[in-house]
Amino acid sequence: MMGYSLDFTAVLAGEHLKWLLSGIQVTAELFAGAWALALLLAVVLIVLRNTGLRPAHWFVTTYVEVHQNVPLLVQVLFWYFAVPELLPAPAQIWLNEHNSEFILALLALSFCIAAYMSEALRSGLRAIPPMQYEASRALGFGYLSTMRYVILPQAARLSLPPLINYTLLLFKNTSIAMAIGVHELTYQSRQIENDTFRTFEVFAVATAIYLLSSFAIMALGALYERRAGLQAR
Repeated sequence: MMGYSLDFTAVLAGEHLKWLLSGIQVTAELFAGAWALALLLAVVLIVLRNTGLRPAHWFVTTYVEVHQNVPLLVQVLFWYFAVPELLPAPAQIWLNEHNSEFILALLALSFCIAAYMSEALRSGLRAIPPMQYEASRALGFGYLSTMRYVILPQAARLSLPPLINYTLLLFKNTSIAMAIGVHELTYQSRQIENDTFRTFEVFAVATAIYLLSSFAIMALGALYERRAGLQAR
């Protein structure tokens, strides 16, 4: 019986290489879009929670608990199968004509990671002395101006380590989008494996790409954290 011989050219050449590069591009787009929207949502959540209004506090608390305690795969499937049913027909048609799988996966990832990021920012807010709020109000800043120009920049810097961790978590969780047919890296790797039967080579390459990308995110995060620390001094 012949031993198994490795052949990476079946994965890294021709049409299969195009599939792989396409998967990398979709993963990068999904990650970047979801990260930007998640951070924006996290800021909105923390601003609402910090107003002191009880309904806002209840809303944000419920939002965070739901998204932190429901598996992400379930959330992605909910967005893909259930949410479109609640939309009017024109919106459903628009989604179907504009890559609904990608859009809904991006929304599911964003809304989930926003819950974690808001909690990270909340921990940063707790470390800011109350006198910062009082000084801002004394200078004539309103609540939103105080949060925008004084509080949130400090909270973001203090929350960098968990924010970097959640950024990495988001990147790794983009692979879950394959469950609804998004043609990201894991999906394309599976397609190449089905076409070539080169299971080890395909997933070795995919693993290497994920590892290198994760290390790059961690390195950039560590660099930014050091620079923020220097600025803090």
